[in-house]
Amino acid sequence: MARLGGWCFDHRRTVLAAWLIVAAAVIGIAVNFGSQFSDNYASASLASQRAQDVLNTRFPGQAGATVDIVMHSPDPLTSGPNSGSIARLVTAVRHLPHVSSVSSPLAARGQHQLSADSRTGFAVVQFNLNAADLPNSAALGVIHTALGFAHPGLQVAVGGTPADNVVSAAPGSSEGIGITAAIVIMLLAFGSVVAMGLPLLIALTGVGLGFGIVEAASHALTIPTFGPDLMAMIGLGVGIDYALLIVTRYRQELAGGHEPREAAGIALSIAGRSVLFAGGTVVIALLGLLVVNLPFMDGLAVGAIVAVLLVLAGALTLLPAMFGFAGHTIDRLHIPALSRRAAASSSRPPGHGFWYRWSRTVQRHPWACGVAAVLVLVVLAIPLFSMHQAFSDEGNDPPSLTTRQAYDMLSAGFGPGFNGPLIIVAELSRPGASSTVNVLDARIRSVPGVVSVAPAVFDRAGNAALIVAYPATSPQATQTSKLVAVLRNQVIPPATAGTGVTAFVGGETAGGVDAAAYLAGRLPWVVAVVIGLGFILLMMAFRSLLVPLKAAIMNVLSIGASYGVIVAVYQWGWLSAVFGVSRPGPIDPWIPLMIFAIVFGLSMDYEVFLVSRIQERWLASHDNSRAVAEGLAATARVITAAAAIMVCVFASFVINDPLRILNVFGLGLAVAIFVDATLVRMILVPSVMQLLGNANWWLPRILRRSLPEISADIPARRAPVG
Repeated sequence: MARLGGWCFDHRRTVLAAWLIVAAAVIGIAVNFGSQFSDNYASASLASQRAQDVLNTRFPGQAGATVDIVMHSPDPLTSGPNSGSIARLVTAVRHLPHVSSVSSPLAARGQHQLSADSRTGFAVVQFNLNAADLPNSAALGVIHTALGFAHPGLQVAVGGTPADNVVSAAPGSSEGIGITAAIVIMLLAFGSVVAMGLPLLIALTGVGLGFGIVEAASHALTIPTFGPDLMAMIGLGVGIDYALLIVTRYRQELAGGHEPREAAGIALSIAGRSVLFAGGTVVIALLGLLVVNLPFMDGLAVGAIVAVLLVLAGALTLLPAMFGFAGHTIDRLHIPALSRRAAASSSRPPGHGFWYRWSRTVQRHPWACGVAAVLVLVVLAIPLFSMHQAFSDEGNDPPSLTTRQAYDMLSAGFGPGFNGPLIIVAELSRPGASSTVNVLDARIRSVPGVVSVAPAVFDRAGNAALIVAYPATSPQATQTSKLVAVLRNQVIPPATAGTGVTAFVGGETAGGVDAAAYLAGRLPWVVAVVIGLGFILLMMAFRSLLVPLKAAIMNVLSIGASYGVIVAVYQWGWLSAVFGVSRPGPIDPWIPLMIFAIVFGLSMDYEVFLVSRIQERWLASHDNSRAVAEGLAATARVITAAAAIMVCVFASFVINDPLRILNVFGLGLAVAIFVDATLVRMILVPSVMQLLGNANWWLPRILRRSLPEISADIPARRAPVG
């Protein structure tokens, strides 16, 4: 690492030119190829896919994605002016690329598409491709054509997954707010504009490249439309965090009398090693998401990994090159009062200062402090036991979007369930089984929670039938998930038993229900894989059994607290006015998985940074109590600044981003990082390590002999003790 830092310092122009060339290439690729993001949560392993397979085989014209063109008028849609507009709209849309059919609410078989008062109706546009393969231009063509028929007497809106894939709200100023907060915090920490600007440069460079790479990757992977925003959130947080640690060490070495080149090498060999270890751990944790085996989760994981790798590469190569340009001038453009305060804090011996006194206070009352911190974390985590995991529907979109307007008009005219119909596909293995389909149709109509059923449609050969049922509740509602289970387990089996008819429940709503249940079931596996890998890495790094065990338990507590908070706010609706929650709803099932993987990796950063300093002092003095206090005093300021930056970046997506899923994800990350850097690192760690004493560093002899030795942070020179 020292050689890498020195080489980048010496060849700074080459390194900078290489980054500029890569940036130009990525931007060129992104501009030429565009993006193909898709909110497709389906998978071949889900039960609803069996219905899709039958559709593909028996009803190829109806196997593609659909959108609803919803219309509302103060006058009945059947009136002369409205009916003429609808007829022209249907004709115009029917001739658009990739549109295989359009069913009008005014057609003979479209009575269920017209509300009881005839003032609201919807036309179903059938595409010849599924949502994942459908070009964005096809969905945009339908939206623009349909909205062109709106006039003061006729409202028109378009909803459905293809519309979701291409319609998005104007971006908020989340990134700007987060970056502004980071600037303020780093100015307070460094007291220098140049020192503050370097971490921002690294983070923005990595995120900028990440946008281009994720857009290109969307052609090969299933990446949801919010994937780039998620990547930006993670990239900004960890990018500033990693660069902050290295810049802090570089400035300390300059203050200690080293020349810039030597200071860059030492900063890379010490802080850079910690950053590499922490970044590698985040990547390993994100790779754990691949065990979920869902295409869209693979896409999200790849996007997050790209962000981490880019900012990590920037921190380890571009940053030391920038040290070469800055040299001693890194403290120029300083704010005098802040600069003197930062210098005084950096030069203060580890046995003095607020954080040393704080650690000693905690260590004098380890049981009281430890139990109090655990109780707070447990109370915060209580709501997670009522977490309802389901995909958010279009009712959570910003009101300005056509998808939200279509959702609201359908809900008002027909009921919220019309936003997520259930597709029942039946295969007939012998002639004459059509009567069984009629019996099944009648039974589905009588099921509580089903408000409407479209007439059954048979294929030309009479070997398959298609039934569309509309629930009473919205796609994200718990009752809709239960209805899918009732149809599969209690309605279809007795209606088709011994008849030669096999029926499956599918469609986008059932697919979302299946994916949510699948992800919820995979969460324990991801937790086990990530914790297991983290435990092994920490055990090898610190040659200890109890340190990684403590870290695993504390990480679970802090992540559990974040789960509890997002459930209380976004599912229960607590503090809805404060957080701008207009409609409480479920927690999207990918969010707990991503939060766990990311927070576990990021918390390892703080764990390594803090415990390595404690271990350094313990190896020099073999006084555990003193080592804990001095280690905390030496790292608390940097950990607090780094955590504050990440909390501000993540929280900025809560207060000013139009997408609810990013609000939920941002709050979960912000809470997890906050409690990890405060309750865990500043209270639980010193209290537990004080209670364990020298047992902190115990490792069974058999493991000590067999485990390879690695080090996350090898100091270039030991700080004096005593």
